[in-house]
Amino acid sequence: MEIPVLQTARLTLRAPKLADFEHWAQFFASDRAEFERGRMPRGQAWRVWASDVAGWSLRGYGPFGLDDRQTGAYLGEVGIYQPDGYPGPELGWFLVPAAEGRGYAAEAARAVMGWARQSLGWDRLVNFIDPRNARSIALGLRLGGTIDPEAEGEDPGDVVIVHDLTRLAA
Repeated sequence: MEIPVLQTARLTLRAPKLADFEHWAQFFASDRAEFERGRMPRGQAWRVWASDVAGWSLRGYGPFGLDDRQTGAYLGEVGIYQPDGYPGPELGWFLVPAAEGRGYAAEAARAVMGWARQSLGWDRLVNFIDPRNARSIALGLRLGGTIDPEAEGEDPGDVVIVHDLTRLAA
C-alpha cells in the first residue's frame, strides 16, 4: 500500500521511516511517556512501534511521521492507531520536546481527520486518553471532539473523546 503524503501550512505528514524510531524510543524511555502507553525498554518500544507502522499494510492506516516543512526536522508522529484489542481506530499523537506547545499536533491531527473522512469515508474517530493527561484532553476538545462517558476506552477509566468527521469541510 502506498502511504499518502499530507501537507499543511507548516507540516509534512509522511510514511514512517526507520530513523523515526530513535525519537520514538527516546520518548518512551522517558517520564514523558507516563500517559502514553507508559515507559518501555527499547526492545518493547521497537515491537510496539513496528506494530503501529504495520497498521498501514494490514489495515490501510497508521502513524504519519511529522516533519517541519521549512527545515525538514522531525517533530513527532500523528496518526490512526488500532493495535489488537483496541475498541476501534484511535486518533493519536506525540511530539518531540522541542516541538511541543506550537500547535503542531492540532494542525497535523486536523489533516489526519480530513484524510480519514475523504479517503476512508469514516464518520468518526476517537481519542483514548489517560484521565491525568490534561494537555491531550484539552487538545482533543480543541479539535472539536466531545467526551463520551459511556464509550469504551483502551484502559478502564480512559477519557474517550469522539470526533464527528461529518462536520468537517468537504
